[in-house]
Amino acid sequence: MIVKDENGGGVRVGVGGRWSSSSGFGSLIRRKQVDSVQFKAHGGSHHQLARKLSAVDLVAIGVGSTIGAGVYILIGTVAREHAGPALVISLLIAGIAAALSAFCYAELACRCPSAGSAYHYAYICLGEGVAWLVGWGLILEYTIGGSAVARGITPNLALFFGGWDNLPFFLARQTLPGLGVVVDPCAAALIVIVTLLLCLGIKESSLAQSIVTTINVCAMLFVIIVGGYLGFQSGWVGYELPSGYFPYGVNGVFAGSAIVFFSYIGFDAVSSTAEEVKNPQRDLPLGISIALCLCCILYMLVAAVIVGLVPYYRLDPDTPISSAFSSYGMKWAVYVITTGAVTALCSSLMGSLLPQPRTFMAMARDGLLPSFFSDINKHTQVPLKSTIVTGVLAATLAFFMDVSQLAGMVSVGTLLAFTTVAVSVLIIRYVPPNEIPIPSSLQTSIDQHSCVDDGDRASPIDTASYCDNHLHDKSEALLGQPLIIKESKEQKEKSRRKLAAWTIALLCLGILIVACAASANRCPSILRFTSCGVGGILILCSIIVLACIEQDDTRHSFGHTGGFVCPFVPFLPAACILINTYLLIDLGVDTWLRVSLWLLIGVFIYIFYGRSHSSLLNAIYVPAAYAHEILGLQEEHLA
Repeated sequence: MIVKDENGGGVRVGVGGRWSSSSGFGSLIRRKQVDSVQFKAHGGSHHQLARKLSAVDLVAIGVGSTIGAGVYILIGTVAREHAGPALVISLLIAGIAAALSAFCYAELACRCPSAGSAYHYAYICLGEGVAWLVGWGLILEYTIGGSAVARGITPNLALFFGGWDNLPFFLARQTLPGLGVVVDPCAAALIVIVTLLLCLGIKESSLAQSIVTTINVCAMLFVIIVGGYLGFQSGWVGYELPSGYFPYGVNGVFAGSAIVFFSYIGFDAVSSTAEEVKNPQRDLPLGISIALCLCCILYMLVAAVIVGLVPYYRLDPDTPISSAFSSYGMKWAVYVITTGAVTALCSSLMGSLLPQPRTFMAMARDGLLPSFFSDINKHTQVPLKSTIVTGVLAATLAFFMDVSQLAGMVSVGTLLAFTTVAVSVLIIRYVPPNEIPIPSSLQTSIDQHSCVDDGDRASPIDTASYCDNHLHDKSEALLGQPLIIKESKEQKEKSRRKLAAWTIALLCLGILIVACAASANRCPSILRFTSCGVGGILILCSIIVLACIEQDDTRHSFGHTGGFVCPFVPFLPAACILINTYLLIDLGVDTWLRVSLWLLIGVFIYIFYGRSHSSLLNAIYVPAAYAHEILGLQEEHLA
């Protein structure tokens, strides 16, 4: 039947009265259509970004966004405190874990090549409520991440000038008298420069990022080649230790991999440019995979050289690479390494500021934010207003605040996005959305053209009954099957979808139980082991059920076809959900308290604005099989 929700939950058209009204919390599960071409129909060509990016551009964006200054610092800390010479293995494990998310991103980016990245995928598969939280979390990630990166550039610039005291006045940090606030004009100025560059156009900004990333990669190659030569000359003293290759054991290797995992975050910036790629089905998987592989190889080679040059316990935790070269009398190498660190930070800054305007734009297109953010400049074909707002927010934060204490909040947005993307892959494979929202204005077209009786407009319930009978009779004529056989198949498919949906929910519940129990170090051992056992049983049973039941046939035609398909489903997405959920919970109570405050603000904004301004407000949901006929009737009526 057709039921209209007076509370803004939408309108659903169902077969045989299977759908009930969507009121109250029903708005949280509203799901939008896949194809981004719909924006052309509703808003004109000015709502489309310019498709100018190639696979090479995507690789540059991915590598530049991923390789930050962390590699120049983090390897020293992890080697000294966790992994020792086995740091290379930690990096490999972290790279494999990141690849699980990359596979999921690659499939969804091909199927749904529109701006918004994880927010866009969550809206299609999980509903408006989850999508809002993911998008709100990504805004937090990009804003704080960009500000933190910009703040990290100033200390590296100080090395070029021989220390903080030698920095020019306009670049040095200053303390505001009476307030005790340390401002960083250099960080704010760099964000303004990057923002202006992003306003010029996607091709211009990607070219600049390619140049900066190339300089950074050259600095890393210098470390690998020159460091490798020194290592062969000295006999790799870092590997000839009494403690062996695993001084902290296997647990230390995995602890180190959990820390360096965050060094691989950044490839998701590639998917945010999906709407600006010339050939998204081919180039997006290539860009994501090549970028991640290059980052993993460079990380491992740099780590292998550094821990081999100097015993891990003698590495400087703040400047491990520079100190390693200094021990061989090459103090001048600090300038090359610092150049790499500065360019790495600059490319990472661009990678943080690039996706956020597109996330703003995607949310504004869907009505969850004011339409101001969805405007695209007709000359540069970028979301100019969103880019400027993003730059102003990030520059203000970087100028006035030391956001290093908030850096953990960045990880929440990323890991939440990774988790929802993996869940979305399972949903597309087993229970893909089988309804399409159409504007409520088409109700008149349905009544007048499809569901009228003797010239009189039918009531909504009569309309649905007529449509059901009409389409059932049509299906019987086309398929040459008795109606009872078709209904039997429909009932079987409905049961399969219900089983798959509940199994995915139980899989996520089991993963949550295991992750919570594994992170609860202060809980009694019996409770932890019992919880892990219960959660493990849920995970195992759910994976077995998903592996045994058939995947949905419509997955082959869902979204844009012909692109990359994630392998080893359901095993790979399940492993991805488990890893990211554990890392999410393991971030600590303080981080989650800060994030909860931000998410609470987002909930109020959604309740008082987004929910009532959603583009799916009063939308009519029809089964996909009916939608094309209804839309065709509308086109005939307009003609």
